[in-house]
Amino acid sequence: MKTSSIHLRLWLAAAVAIPAILATGCDSHDSVASSPPALKAPAPAPQAIHAIEPAKVPYRTTGPLVAEQQSDVAAQRDGRVVSISVGIGDRVRRGQELAALDDRALRTAVESHTAKLDSLHAQVREWESEEKMDSADLRRADQMRASKILSEEGWEHVKYKLDEVTSEVARYRADEAAAAADLKTAKLQLEQCHILAPFAGVVGRQSLRLAQEVKQGDVLFWITAEAPLRILFTVPESEMASYPTGAPLDLTSPGYPALHQPARVLRVSPVVDPASDSVQVIGALIHPSPLLKPGMSMQINPALSSEGHTAQ
Repeated sequence: MKTSSIHLRLWLAAAVAIPAILATGCDSHDSVASSPPALKAPAPAPQAIHAIEPAKVPYRTTGPLVAEQQSDVAAQRDGRVVSISVGIGDRVRRGQELAALDDRALRTAVESHTAKLDSLHAQVREWESEEKMDSADLRRADQMRASKILSEEGWEHVKYKLDEVTSEVARYRADEAAAAADLKTAKLQLEQCHILAPFAGVVGRQSLRLAQEVKQGDVLFWITAEAPLRILFTVPESEMASYPTGAPLDLTSPGYPALHQPARVLRVSPVVDPASDSVQVIGALIHPSPLLKPGMSMQINPALSSEGHTAQ
């Protein structure tokens, strides 16, 4: 009986508590639903994006260093090499002998033609002297003929003798001229046996050896002057504005990374090559470094100003 009374009290307490809890939950829900919505922060205004154009990269190219005087030295006649006076790297002066071909036969020919010319020259002088005497005889014969002292037959004899001597003088003079021409040819051929430097410079290549048989036109040496040095290169037509006449250049070499050789555009071809759409440019080096040699390949860069723009 006592236990039943306890259960009854617990049931009544629960019946009272449940409605109160439900009422509290409803009030809380209404409070949340009635609260005003939170204000959102305004979205930031979009910023204008400016496109940054990349700086134009200066056009760079490569080209060889050249000297204004460079030349192949070829054999001017057939012959056998009997002496070589210089080698690669030797400096030579203008007219210096580089090599020689066998000239013994030609020296003999020159001596023979010289002797023949001397003989003919002496004979011409003798005939000219006789011509002078016969001319004087004819003048006297003319006077004697006019004075009726000399017969017509005698006068004709004097005249015929002078004509004969004059003819001999002309013949020997012609022989003398022919002998002089033969001697000149022989001397020229003799000179061609001696290979000479066409200008002062340095021997860049050598293509002969002792006792070698060479033919006319065979290249035996390549000579180049050492100064002034020029840089030779081509640029596309679209880049011509970067290389006007007088524009400064900066030359570099893979062999000497620290070297920056100043130069300036000396000449620009007025003609565009239609096959490559390019123009040829020649630059002059300013106080060339002694490290630079003709034939070296250089990279050509337009010189930049302090602001990083191509200097004009």
